[in-house]
Amino acid sequence: MTNIDSYNFKGKRAFVRVDFNVPLDEQRQITDDTRIRAALPTLKKILADGGRLVMASHLGRPKGVDESLSLKHILPHVSELLGVEVKFASDSVGEETEKLSKELKDGEALLLENLRFHEEEEGKPRGLAKDASDEEKAAAKKEVKERQKGFVKQLAQLADCYVNDAFGTAHRAHASTALIAEHFDKDNKMFGYLMAKEVAAIQKILDNVERPFTAIMGGSKVSTKIEIIENLLTKVDNLILTGGMTYTFMKANGGNIGTSICEDDKLDLALEIQEKAKKHGVNLVLSEDSVVTQEFANDTPYKVVPSMDIPDGWMGMDIGEKSRKRFADVILGSKTILWNGPAGVFEFDNFGAGSKAVGEAVAEATQKNGAFSLVGGGDSVACVNKYGLADQVSYVSTGGGALLEAIEGKTLPGIAAIRGE
Repeated sequence: MTNIDSYNFKGKRAFVRVDFNVPLDEQRQITDDTRIRAALPTLKKILADGGRLVMASHLGRPKGVDESLSLKHILPHVSELLGVEVKFASDSVGEETEKLSKELKDGEALLLENLRFHEEEEGKPRGLAKDASDEEKAAAKKEVKERQKGFVKQLAQLADCYVNDAFGTAHRAHASTALIAEHFDKDNKMFGYLMAKEVAAIQKILDNVERPFTAIMGGSKVSTKIEIIENLLTKVDNLILTGGMTYTFMKANGGNIGTSICEDDKLDLALEIQEKAKKHGVNLVLSEDSVVTQEFANDTPYKVVPSMDIPDGWMGMDIGEKSRKRFADVILGSKTILWNGPAGVFEFDNFGAGSKAVGEAVAEATQKNGAFSLVGGGDSVACVNKYGLADQVSYVSTGGGALLEAIEGKTLPGIAAIRGE
């Protein structure tokens, strides 16, 4: 693996796997270009060197060619941000695409069509009958995997070097993320600036922790976070569990939770997590009070009650003032902070105070106390952006699933392929 700073792209075609999976409105206009802007340092470095830029990304989850998910919709904005007129390939592979890449001149750029228009990108068969047998499914998967090899080779032929700057897809062994890297030697494959920052932020959380280390885990279900919670119990000093998963713990401990969200089949798991926290000497923090309503809506009457004593017909929507203060006290006493998941239904303005309070505490710990704070996961990122706190934390990760799997201790194929692991 080489370093992008020391690599001279002059005269070389650079295949850059970016994450341009941006939200589009009904008119196919970009509503949030954060991911595109995040890739600009890498892309501009290549162009400034006199490199020949080939950008590849997916957009959405197409089941085949889908005009509404074509990357041509974002082409004008990418050109504007890069300051060059970006050419467009109507396919990600094929003779015409290869011709366009070969004709690139120094300082020129090409954007490929949506990689996921080809099922070979993900290596999963499409269009199988719902009643397909296990043998038919296995045969279809094997056939796609065989075709995937040719697809990867075609992608690799478009460039002289490979740059992965798409952390959000690093946890998937897809054609353009992990498999293509095998076609380039260690001196001609590297992380982009964004990917390098993501990897460094995770390593700081996992390997270079300054204590006390506090993790804040939100979300509606314990089951979706169980692996990361169990891994964190061997690493953190404090674990704040909040959001909808709170009520599974409350019920497991004999509390009344009204109609709050709850995983009844995970009550024993909640108790096991509490026991493991004790075993590892982890301070497990749960909400004391909840803001509750009788309807899942923004404009509806609400009141604050103990989280263990929610009346019948009422549901938890946010944490109360006591919980906000308790969480903030723990956060402000921390030197390393990981935040994944909001404290309540922050999408509704009337129930965002808890998440905002958590965000403000993380920001204060970072800015005033010198803590290192890593925020990741779609909802957490949306939350810090909503409350204008993104520039007050140490790092906001662009990867949701990738970040969680890395913190779970899993090897990410997109990173391992660049490192040659």
